[in-house]
Amino acid sequence: MDNKPFILLVEDDKAIRNFITASLSTQGYRYLETDKGNEAVALAMSYNPDLIILDLGLPDIDGIEVISKVREWSKVPIIIVSARENERQKVEALDRGADDYLTKPFGISELLARIRVSLRHNINNETNNDIKDMFIVKNLIVDLVKRRVTINGEDIHLTPIEYKILVLLCKHSGKVLTHNYIIHEIWGASIGSETQSLRVFMANLRRKIEKEPAQPEYIYTEVGVGYRLIDE
Repeated sequence: MDNKPFILLVEDDKAIRNFITASLSTQGYRYLETDKGNEAVALAMSYNPDLIILDLGLPDIDGIEVISKVREWSKVPIIIVSARENERQKVEALDRGADDYLTKPFGISELLARIRVSLRHNINNETNNDIKDMFIVKNLIVDLVKRRVTINGEDIHLTPIEYKILVLLCKHSGKVLTHNYIIHEIWGASIGSETQSLRVFMANLRRKIEKEPAQPEYIYTEVGVGYRLIDE
């Protein structure tokens, strides 16, 4: 039995589709490809892939609709690869249930890295729906039992809100979290009422854990969309 991850690629540009499948094959991934949204939904139901790479601009139905249909019954990781650069469309895709978003043109090494992160999280979520007792990435350690955060062995003192935000990012490390999602999870509010507060808390959090806040190592900003904590 072949246990290598199985990926469904949904892309209507043949050149890009061939480029991606060649890279997937080189990495040992199994894959199935289609250029249509409705067929993608049917294939996802039939083959239960480990991950979906999805373009939004499809000839039959929009990729946003594909996300919605798949999310009715599956939590399979979905990585968007699209030429759409509009921030509102990125936010909509992520809020509908996409796990990550890459804008064309993109580097294949970055796509492969995002694939590894998504697959790893999917395996972890199948065995444990809650975050582990300790999160470690590079020199950042978040001890969830002792509620202790350290960088390079030095204690970092966070406010309760800063800590809650960091734990939320740790729980979804490698995944882009939209402003709306973070605000709802932390304050239980809708976007708008706490947007400025989120920016202030994120700036303070970065100052405490980043060596160079303007060139972050840990928390990346997806402009106009949200934030992502690295996973590797």
